[in-house]
Amino acid sequence: MTGRERILNLLAGEPVNQIPNMPITMMFAADTLGVSYREYVTDCRKLVEAQIVTGETYHIDHVSCISDPAREASGYGANIIYFDDQPPAIDETNALLADKSAFRQLKPLDLFCEGSRTLDRIKAAELLAERVGQTRLVEGWVEGPCAESSDIRGINHLMTDFLDDPGFVTELFDFVTENAIRFAKAQIDAGAELIGVGDAAASLVGPKLYEQFVLPFEQKLIAAIHGFGAKVRLHICGNTNRITAMMAKSGADFIDLDSMVDMAKAREAMGPSQVIAGNIDPVKVMKNGTPELIVEKLAECRAAAGANSIITAGCEVPRGTPPENMHALVVFARSG
Repeated sequence: MTGRERILNLLAGEPVNQIPNMPITMMFAADTLGVSYREYVTDCRKLVEAQIVTGETYHIDHVSCISDPAREASGYGANIIYFDDQPPAIDETNALLADKSAFRQLKPLDLFCEGSRTLDRIKAAELLAERVGQTRLVEGWVEGPCAESSDIRGINHLMTDFLDDPGFVTELFDFVTENAIRFAKAQIDAGAELIGVGDAAASLVGPKLYEQFVLPFEQKLIAAIHGFGAKVRLHICGNTNRITAMMAKSGADFIDLDSMVDMAKAREAMGPSQVIAGNIDPVKVMKNGTPELIVEKLAECRAAAGANSIITAGCEVPRGTPPENMHALVVFARSG
């Protein structure tokens, strides 16, 4: 059974020969190939090669276009700061919509603009599908409504907008969600069979705000992606203990849980049918632990999550994680 078949079977409720292994690798993948992270995030050919080499070396069941949260923001015209060997940063001190009246002049993303970072990701999905799409599931990526709105409005401005101008928040979320739907479709048309939705900022809002503002637009985005024939991974970094039950209402095929989330309580809140992924500590366990500790913690996650679960760390596998620690993931996967 290929990695692609394994993931799709699990999501369909069909038998698998081992636990799907789907760690998020970005800086780790760039280092595995031996390229700078600036090359990884700006040249789809380097990203593709790094994902393939990392997947083959560590027996990972998927390959991903994920790299950083600034792709859509750059397309809107946000000020992005690039570094030689670190992830790009969005300049929040000079946020694109710091003056929210600028929203009225904001144009939809030109996804296929030559030289754009959105087109670079679409090309990555196409190349990954061409080269390994028969054996590994190809994952595209878009930012969720809360994350993308934070990127272009500024996280501090957005958090006060929820109370000061909820109508503006709804308009902004609707705008970025419509663009995320288009971006997801372009990646699916290019060959992606799974779309990751990263909505990290959603972990910063309470249950009431999540249910009122964020969840409806995550549902809209996820339903649209399903309509295009792809699966969805919902990834919300951080402490989501208070919103896990509502995350299960998003419609996502599987949901990543970060290491500070109580896996047993999450399973209880989400119910037995929701596929969940995670959630060993990326630093304390994945990077700084031993293979034996990793297997021990994965066993604890599996016991709490049950068979309807996927192996991954709570978030991105950090740069500098020892190779033997990465191999421990597949050792455990093959034991289950």
